[in-house]
Amino acid sequence: MLEGINYWDELKDSPSQMEVCFAAFVNVLELDEHGEPVNEKYAERRAATFLYQYCTGELPPGEAALEHWEDELY
Repeated sequence: MLEGINYWDELKDSPSQMEVCFAAFVNVLELDEHGEPVNEKYAERRAATFLYQYCTGELPPGEAALEHWEDELY
């Protein structure tokens, strides 16, 4: 999804956006009873959706917009 997007250049001077990207990953991530992730790839995809939208101003093709709770900072 992020192929060809130099997101590091977009984020290197914007730590607050890096924090939101991390929040998008962690807020979606689910753990089992042993603390092991059960949906790590989906959480990565949602964080990548945030990055794509931040860098291009558009959602990736076929991806739903982030829900308000997905990129919420606590």
